[in-house]
Amino acid sequence: MHTALITGASRGIGAAIAAALAPTHTLVLAGRPSPALQQTAERLGATTLPLDVTDTDAIPSTTAAIGELDVLVHNAGVFLPGPVAESTVEDWRTTFDVNVVGAVAVTLALLPALRRAGGQVVFVNSGTGRKASATMASYSASKFALRAFADSLRESEPDLRVTTVYPGRVDTDMQRALVSFEGGEYDASKFLKPETVAAAVAQAVATPPDGHLHEVVLRPRG
Repeated sequence: MHTALITGASRGIGAAIAAALAPTHTLVLAGRPSPALQQTAERLGATTLPLDVTDTDAIPSTTAAIGELDVLVHNAGVFLPGPVAESTVEDWRTTFDVNVVGAVAVTLALLPALRRAGGQVVFVNSGTGRKASATMASYSASKFALRAFADSLRESEPDLRVTTVYPGRVDTDMQRALVSFEGGEYDASKFLKPETVAAAVAQAVATPPDGHLHEVVLRPRG
C-alpha cells in the first residue's frame, strides 16, 4: 500500500483528507502532539509523527526514517485576520513561518523520499491564494507565496506530480474565527464541508499515472 504523510491532520480539512486517503494509503499524520491528533490516528489506524513545521532545524532528523513517500499533503497553516494597516510585522513573520517556510522545509527534507517513489505533493491552498482579501492580508500573501513555491517545485522536479487545491470558504474552526472577526452570523450551510475538499484531494491523488493535475479550484455552490 502506498504511503501518505499529511500535515495539520488533527481536525478539520486535514483529518478529512486523512479519512479519504485511509482506504488506499498507509497514513503518517504529522503535527504537534495533541489529543486530537492522537484520536484521529487511532480512529484511522495511522502513525503519528511529532513535527513542528516552525522548527526547521529539527525537521530533517524527524523525517529521516522515511525512505520512500508516495504522497505528501501540506495542510498545516495558521490564520491571523486583519487588513494591512492593522497587521504587525510579527503577524507576517508568524504566518509565513508556518504557511510557507514550514512547507518548504518539510518538502526539502522529504524530497529524496518523494523522488524514490515518483511521488506527489499536494498543497491545500485557499481562494485567497488566487485573489487577495482585504481582511486577510498576511494570510493571502502567504498563500500566494505557497502557490509560487508549488509552481516552482513542479517545474524543477518533473518526475513528481505537484497539485495545488484552492478551496473556497470551508466549515472549520478557522472559518468560525473569520466570521466572528467580520462580525457576521455563522451559517455552516454557506460553506464547503471539509469532506468535500478531502474528496477533491483524494481524486487528485487517484489521477492515473499518465496524468498530472496541476490545480483544482473548488467553491461552494450558490
